[in-house]
Amino acid sequence: MQTVSILVPVKDEQDTVQALIGQIEAAFEQIDTASLKEVIFVDDGSRDNTWKEILAATKAYPHVKGVRLRRNFGKAAALQAGISNASGNVIVTMDGDLQDDPKEISRFLDEIRAGSDVVSGWKQVRHDPLGKTLPSKLFNRVTAKVTGVSLHDFNCGFKAYRSEVFDNIRLYGELHRFVPALAYATGFKVSEIVVQHHPRRFGKSKYGVGRLLKGFLDLLTVVTITKFNSRPGHLFGGLGVAVISIGFLIFLFLCARWFGGEAIGGRPLLLVSTLLMIVGVQFTLFGMVAELIVATRGDRDPGIVAEIASSDGRLPVKPIGARAEL
Repeated sequence: MQTVSILVPVKDEQDTVQALIGQIEAAFEQIDTASLKEVIFVDDGSRDNTWKEILAATKAYPHVKGVRLRRNFGKAAALQAGISNASGNVIVTMDGDLQDDPKEISRFLDEIRAGSDVVSGWKQVRHDPLGKTLPSKLFNRVTAKVTGVSLHDFNCGFKAYRSEVFDNIRLYGELHRFVPALAYATGFKVSEIVVQHHPRRFGKSKYGVGRLLKGFLDLLTVVTITKFNSRPGHLFGGLGVAVISIGFLIFLFLCARWFGGEAIGGRPLLLVSTLLMIVGVQFTLFGMVAELIVATRGDRDPGIVAEIASSDGRLPVKPIGARAEL
């Protein structure tokens, strides 16, 4: 049976907690009340009465849980805390500002049943100020191009995942936006559906230029994780070869001048070329050391095996490196 954990990170959303629970309850009356395992609110360092509202909800609804962080750690940390406490085999994440419509959850679950492992929402029509939508569109286009995942809205917090997606993904920084890319790199199937986006009724948006810049920096992290996690030598070695090549070209240029009778001993370019070649060699050595670390890292399961079948039927998937029972 498909059991669903609804995960809602909140910060200063005291006016929306009770209303959102009511909307989720109404939505699952139309889906299947028995499939709703839990609704987990994660209070990410709220300074208003959000936590009091969550506590009241846990007493009124047996399937509502609350997780309070000691301070504001960011959305990724809040989601990770909720994921660690989720027990459903499908995890649905949504924002707590009432801009996401719980009635859409049934469509996410239909996509999961159809074979998707990650379903991302796309707020095609948005009710946000221009200062938020334009940077978001730029970010989404760059991210789709760099990661190779054809999504229109990485920033949308309304998503659904099979719980096993998070067996090998841990969220920190701003990585919550990139779970589809991280999952796709591991071999999970990612899809997208258009969702409604309601105008904000309470509070104000916490999205700003600072979060956009952090997102781009974390995009570099995602590229490193997905493309060079098991082959760091390609990253450092490539950088090393590039830097050595630049230094060597400068050195050849100076040699040509020297053969032409020009003194090059006191030219700063000679020092620059030497330093570049030394740094390039260091990058290459870093890559070799990183490859040794990866080669000896035998306790980590990359999570690339989906299922195992034999004449006895389907067998449980064992972590790579684990020995079969004799």
